[in-house]
Amino acid sequence: MSAAPTGGLVLVHAHPDDETITTGGTIAHYRRRGVPVTVVTCTLGEEGEVIGERWARLVRAQADQLGGFRIGELARALGELGAGPPTFLGGAGRWRDSGMSGTTADPKPMQPPHPRAFVNSGPAAVEALVDILLELRPRVVIGYDPRGGYGHPDHVRAHRVTMDAVDAAAEKGWATPKVYWTVTDATVLRLHTEALARRTVDRLPGALPSGWRLPAEGELPCVPSESVTTAIDVSDVLAAKRAALRAHATQVSVAPSGREFALSNNVAQPVLPEEHYLLVRGRLGPVGADGREHDLFAGLPSPGR
Repeated sequence: MSAAPTGGLVLVHAHPDDETITTGGTIAHYRRRGVPVTVVTCTLGEEGEVIGERWARLVRAQADQLGGFRIGELARALGELGAGPPTFLGGAGRWRDSGMSGTTADPKPMQPPHPRAFVNSGPAAVEALVDILLELRPRVVIGYDPRGGYGHPDHVRAHRVTMDAVDAAAEKGWATPKVYWTVTDATVLRLHTEALARRTVDRLPGALPSGWRLPAEGELPCVPSESVTTAIDVSDVLAAKRAALRAHATQVSVAPSGREFALSNNVAQPVLPEEHYLLVRGRLGPVGADGREHDLFAGLPSPGR
């Protein structure tokens, strides 16, 4: 981290790859504009479900080396996005991936959480993030909504840690001007999914890759379009986002077309040309004809003013 306040953007994510999947375009967008960006990752993603056989034995039940391997993936992804090196909450390895109920990489998903599981991080995790916020003094912080997007326990915990840290930092001298939750616009998601379905049915270029399937209705997390306050056009940095997705090779597959990606479940998800947010702290800046902001820093003075 920098030794001086940046006035930039801080994003809080649960595991390596989360930063790219939901906010990779935003990271690249603002880095191209010279905005300082710090991605805070809460765990090493030790319980991730590995794709393919090449790295399959890294999981907890065998070598238990996946977390260390994913540090490298995260570093490469952030490099593709133009961001700095990884910043881990409390230091690398302080808290461990808690696993998703019933879908952990370990063959005993019902066993007790690891002693260092992030879900049990307590006040120490909030204090660690407060230290980062007080040091960097970001003008914008991005976290998850109360469901953590799709309900993963670590995402839910990251939401709570982020919001509590923002409040605690304000009491200690830095009130973050704007705080957002990363979300996906349901209408935009549906339009891109329907386009993929048409290409697949008509056997056009960019059809669904073999072995993948279309998402069922309601399967991918999204929010009603009318609730979205902010949309960032990331169409000019999609190449960087795709490269960052490919960097997370243990967790993510990118379709040959580059239009979609999938996790280990092989459910196709579109690589959207815009990323969506809900403003939950601060004042909405100037909006476009669609009634939405198109800049996370809209309405804020430049750093130092």
